[in-house]
Amino acid sequence: MTPAATTAVDGARAPTTPAPGLSRLLASLRPHRRLVRLAAACSVLNKLFDLAPPVLIGLAVDVVVQQRTSWLAGLGFSTVPGQLGVLAVLSFLIWSAESLFEYLYALLWRRLAQTVQHELRVEAYDHLQHLEMGFFETGSSGRLLTVLNDDINQLERFLDQGANEILQLVTTVLAVGGTMLVLSPTVAGVSFLPIPLILWGSLRFQRRLAPRYREVREQAGDLASLLSNNIGGMLTIKSYAAEEWEKQRLIAQSQAYRASNGQAIRLSAAFIPLIRFAILFAFIAILVIGGLQAWSGAIAIGTYSFLVFITQRLLWPLTTLGRTLDDYQRAMASTHRVMDLLDTPIAIPSGHRPLGISTVRGHIRFEAVDFAYPGRDRLLEGFDLEVPAGATLGIVGATGSGKSTIVKLLLRLYAIQAGRVLLDGVAIDELALQDLRRAIGLVSQEVFLFHGTVAENIAYGSFQASRGAIERAAGLAEAAAFIDALPQGYATVVGERGLRLSGGQRQRIALARAILKDPPVLVLDEATAAVDNETEAAIQRSLDRITASRTTLVIAHRLSTVRHADRIVVMERGRLVESGGHDDLLARNGAYAALWRVQTGLRPEEALC
Repeated sequence: MTPAATTAVDGARAPTTPAPGLSRLLASLRPHRRLVRLAAACSVLNKLFDLAPPVLIGLAVDVVVQQRTSWLAGLGFSTVPGQLGVLAVLSFLIWSAESLFEYLYALLWRRLAQTVQHELRVEAYDHLQHLEMGFFETGSSGRLLTVLNDDINQLERFLDQGANEILQLVTTVLAVGGTMLVLSPTVAGVSFLPIPLILWGSLRFQRRLAPRYREVREQAGDLASLLSNNIGGMLTIKSYAAEEWEKQRLIAQSQAYRASNGQAIRLSAAFIPLIRFAILFAFIAILVIGGLQAWSGAIAIGTYSFLVFITQRLLWPLTTLGRTLDDYQRAMASTHRVMDLLDTPIAIPSGHRPLGISTVRGHIRFEAVDFAYPGRDRLLEGFDLEVPAGATLGIVGATGSGKSTIVKLLLRLYAIQAGRVLLDGVAIDELALQDLRRAIGLVSQEVFLFHGTVAENIAYGSFQASRGAIERAAGLAEAAAFIDALPQGYATVVGERGLRLSGGQRQRIALARAILKDPPVLVLDEATAAVDNETEAAIQRSLDRITASRTTLVIAHRLSTVRHADRIVVMERGRLVESGGHDDLLARNGAYAALWRVQTGLRPEEALC
């Protein structure tokens, strides 16, 4: 497995050649080119109609001053009332068209923003699901949630508003600038004087804002991570009376986010006042120069009126450039985080060989397997283990000896560094990953129940199962009695992570889930660790029936759980130190017998009596 590169999203490996955020964002818009064109066209048309009222004002002044010699009179409307009537009709049509295209561009841009937001979130989440477990064990769920939620929402907000603002600003500069050049090159030249200064200031602010907004997004991820961890660990916080301690931690982290955001806000807030002064001097110059030209007769009064009004339309929208660039930088900071997640390589690709579940016999073999968790010493070295099809293997040993690691490697949750793991003689990395995992039922010591009903949690992974099948699986898992006693029985909502149930109840529901799946290979990783002795004895009776026709790996600290297994192996520090049946291992008086003495207080010869 390749060593992890520098992390980008708290566990996500940074791409070796990251593409610029804007180009990646534009690439996500390619499938929606038609919608982009329609939205852009509506934005441009709306702005053109929005710029028309100053033209109408200039024409109205021309009508009042020139009367029968006005520009409209030259079109055949000789009387002043007739000319004003034409202007009234034009005003109605222009305002109506502007309103129509404003509705359309708002509708289309929002539809595009929502579509891209949906697609990016689904794509990022789907990619996340295909990453190896090491990514999640070294990363932070809170930071990942920030990427999938806040960062993608930030992109949606930019597409919803920012893209339209940029298009309309460009349309304004081109349309107004071109018209002014035709009417009065001198006034146009004065109008354009502050634009290079505004653009230079905007780019300078943009460069200074970019790193600050990246820091803001990182601080937001840290804050979300802290909140997510604390909500999940509320029982521990309360039991250790650590509420005030955690409150102070939150205050410190929230203050760091606030300070980081404050630096960006102070910089972005200074932009608009500075730009306004540049615009003010240009406007005063136009007012004076244009007025002198109108006074001298160089331009018509109506033209001067139009130039005064249209100058505001040209220059004042530039004050929004700061806010638009502010939104752009926020969006690009979020884009980088989303794309970094999408660029995280999938370390465990699926094989291409299909595996029919009905054909699996369940013969498992580990051949000379080497494995180490990232950043840690090697755990398995030259590891060999064979489990015949249909056999029950018990795996025991101290914490950290590698028992659960065997299961993770069998499920390909981690990649091995050397050797092979085979199922029915086929290397598991050649098999389709989904088929391999469907063939293995896992009851983990860390039971996770989803927020939903008891029946939904039992049927998880077997979504089409009938109610009768669900109840039969619950009966085999010795869960039926407590489920029937719940307020709504199988329709009882278990709460987030199943917190409304006891540890033993959660474990029995997890066991019922695996039984309902009916896999050819069953793995019980401390499946009875959280149940009482009576329930364990009942589950043991069920396991005799459950494991009869399938290969079963039983990992346990309680040796009573594995004493009837076909074979038991004892692990120490990633090595198999003993193997055999329960009675045989006790007779050897070795590692297994020592564990037995610790748990029962009996000497091996007493246990054999």
